[in-house]
Amino acid sequence: MATDHADRRRLDVREVEGEPFGRIVSELGELDGDECLLLVNSFEPVPLYDVLDERGYDHETTQVADDEWHVEIRPR
Repeated sequence: MATDHADRRRLDVREVEGEPFGRIVSELGELDGDECLLLVNSFEPVPLYDVLDERGYDHETTQVADDEWHVEIRPR
């Protein structure tokens, strides 16, 4: 896991083999204090939004290219 700066972790799930959900949940569980997770994906992960809401996370999604989406996830 690379850290972009002191308060953001980055997970590019385009590099994860197989289903990335378990890796996402694991990374979220490792967030400390005011850290957030920047999730990079090749599509908008709409099904993930309800899961994040249920688990107490807010998210902000930005499409940065035709095949690249960034989702910044923070604990509430």
